[in-house]
Amino acid sequence: MIVNFTDAAIGQIKEMMAAEEETGLFLRVGVKGGGCSGLSYGMGFDKETQSTDHEEEINGLKIVVDAESAKILNGTTVDFKQNMMGGGFTINNPNAIASCGCGSSFRTAVNAGTPEEC
Repeated sequence: MIVNFTDAAIGQIKEMMAAEEETGLFLRVGVKGGGCSGLSYGMGFDKETQSTDHEEEINGLKIVVDAESAKILNGTTVDFKQNMMGGGFTINNPNAIASCGCGSSFRTAVNAGTPEEC
């Protein structure tokens, strides 16, 4: 498994997916250049896969990761935490060697990305 999802994260994603009222959707997880540390995480719903995508299923949720992102995300865990101020996804990536205060931008030992202003 490239990216692990906690039960709380899966539950939240399934709720969000149900609200989309569209069939055939899956979760696409990836990494793109940008953010104050050089790389940024991305998650969103998609309907089309590419031949180089990695596909997994966790508790009935189809998750797709593109080949380039898979190298950077290998071993990452996504969780959903609820608190007094609301809730949000947290990402624990063992490959990240530095991240910014917002927690959504990072860099790895082999990929620094392209840092931008936060």
